[in-house]
Amino acid sequence: MTSKIGWAAVVASAISIASAHGQDATDSFADAANGAKVHSASGFVCPQQVGHFERDAVGERDPEAGADFCAYSALDGVYGTITLVPLKGGYDPKAMLAQGFVVQEGTGGRMVGETTMLLGPKSAPLSVYVRTYETAKLEALHYKILFASAAVGPWAAEVTIEFADPRDNENEADFLNAAYAGAMAEIAGAAPAK
Repeated sequence: MTSKIGWAAVVASAISIASAHGQDATDSFADAANGAKVHSASGFVCPQQVGHFERDAVGERDPEAGADFCAYSALDGVYGTITLVPLKGGYDPKAMLAQGFVVQEGTGGRMVGETTMLLGPKSAPLSVYVRTYETAKLEALHYKILFASAAVGPWAAEVTIEFADPRDNENEADFLNAAYAGAMAEIAGAAPAK
C-alpha cells in the first residue's frame, strides 16, 4: 500500500499546487460552459465530469516544457490525470513517460503490462502506448497505475489512472476512452505552444 499512498500524495500535491495558485491563476485554461475548462493552447476541453470522475484541478504541470494538466478523482480512491505536452521534436512515448516509470519502480511497483491500443473510430484510430504497474494487492484487489500516451497533432496527450482491479476496470476504461476521444476531437489540428 505504500506506493498507492505515494501516488495519492503526488496527485494531492498537484492539486494543492494548483489550488495554491488558484485554478484560474494560469492563462493555460479558460472557463467554458457547464463548468468545463478549455486548454487555451490546444483547445482540449476538461469537463467538470468524465463518467464517474469529478475534476479536482487544472494547471501547469511543467512550465518549462509547456505541459499542463487536468486532475480528476472518483469514489474509492480512483484518480485520473490528463497531461498535455507540446511536441517540440520527435515523439517517443516511453521517454515522455519515463519519470513516472522511475517513480513506480523506485517505490516497488511491478510492471504488469505494456501494449499499444487503437482507440477511436475504425476509419482513423489513434495509436496509444500503454504501460501498467501493479503497486499493491489487498485481498481480491490489485492496485494499479496505468500510463498512456499518444501523439495527437502537435501535442502529446498523456493519461495516468490509479485504480483497483477488477473493481474499477470499467471506470478506468471509460476515463481512458473519454480522454482520447476528446483529444482526437479537440486538439488534432491545434498549433503547439511556443
